[in-house]
Amino acid sequence: MNKKKVLLHVGCGQKNINQTPFNKDNWKEIRLDIDKGNNPDILNSITNMIDIKTGSIDAVYSSHNIEHLYTHEVRIALKEFNRVLKKEGFALITCPDLLSTCKLIAEDKLTESAYISPIGPITPLDILYGHRECISKGNQFMAHKTGFTKKTISDSLIKAGFIKVATKARSIYFDLWAIGKKENISKEKLLQLAKDYFP
Repeated sequence: MNKKKVLLHVGCGQKNINQTPFNKDNWKEIRLDIDKGNNPDILNSITNMIDIKTGSIDAVYSSHNIEHLYTHEVRIALKEFNRVLKKEGFALITCPDLLSTCKLIAEDKLTESAYISPIGPITPLDILYGHRECISKGNQFMAHKTGFTKKTISDSLIKAGFIKVATKARSIYFDLWAIGKKENISKEKLLQLAKDYFP
């Protein structure tokens, strides 16, 4: 039997590997979060993953985390993702898409429902600044401090040291997906990786 690859699931919240694009492969999950209420395996910020050994991880999965950082912290976090990955490793990131969100704002739909999530209706205002109801109940970790488009998420990954990047914007879901590879792989291999892990 093949040895399991190691997935570092950062900012995991209450989710586990079964709710990620890694649920179909041979992965061992390590859950990392800044909120001890989510019972992570490792309690750390994504800007300082001091407990994760350099070059020890096969993939980093970050779902709706980086928008919770200040802009200047994004490169720090992405460099941490790069640091902990093995040479052949990759980061898979998803976050809100500001381009599709701003189209609704331009139509003066700031507080109208953009879509229905498991925690209820989500408005463009929630996408921009964080889920208001969660924040109002005291969960300050839910506040958003920056945002991205396909161009800026790609640029951020390159500046953090990733060699190859693929991105996808899903305007009907108001989200972005990005893969960052540490090694210089062919376009065909990058597109296959994106096909395997993008929704």
